[in-house]
Amino acid sequence: MSSWKHFGRKLLQRIENPRNTGSFKPEEAKGMRLVIGTEGSKKHEKIVRLSLLVDESDGVVADAKFQIFGPPALIGAAESACSLVLRKNYDQARRITADHLDKEMRDKGEEKAFPDSAAWALNLVVDALETAANQCMDIPIADGYIAPPMPIEGQQQQEYPGWRELSTKQKISVIEAVIAEDIRPYVELDAGGVQVVNLLEEREVIIAYEGSCTTCHSATGATLSAIQQILRTKVHPELVVIPNLGMK
Repeated sequence: MSSWKHFGRKLLQRIENPRNTGSFKPEEAKGMRLVIGTEGSKKHEKIVRLSLLVDESDGVVADAKFQIFGPPALIGAAESACSLVLRKNYDQARRITADHLDKEMRDKGEEKAFPDSAAWALNLVVDALETAANQCMDIPIADGYIAPPMPIEGQQQQEYPGWRELSTKQKISVIEAVIAEDIRPYVELDAGGVQVVNLLEEREVIIAYEGSCTTCHSATGATLSAIQQILRTKVHPELVVIPNLGMK
């Protein structure tokens, strides 16, 4: 069992106050498909049950809940999965890894939220997520659908330390680092990509989409909004993100 002191601060908060516990009644589905993934065993005192409501018109997960029997790490891993899977289609859900779940709960970019001794919890939840998603394989997925990156919770918009003194090249490096950590892993779930092209007038971040993102309508809507919100939260509150749609 993992020691509480080895868990990240955000992870501890979500373990102590989970938001997605429970299950769905059949009547709650209302046109959605209710799928359930259960992994683990009573013998090992580790069981997780993930319940997803999936829109049958496009395969996108509308809601998710979990039930667990086991140590606190399993609560955190299941809570992470339920948060991360929202607005993603079932195929993207099948591609979520243990690393994605850990990143969703991290306080800082490079520090793991879960200690190595809790890796079993992440893997068990990933297996349950795949089991649930596999029950949706007959649902058609909209072409070019890209799930927007998840906005960062509980943080105010702020200025990166020493931002004003950095050169344009250094500022671009900071922006690229945030995109690599908080944005790119999620658009890559559906073979999409995003690159920083330039920084103009110290505030206009020019980006170029790659792969599936180049044909996705959300590239100029929800995805773009989420990218801008993340950069404003972690880099500078006045940044404006502008996609160069002519680059592929």
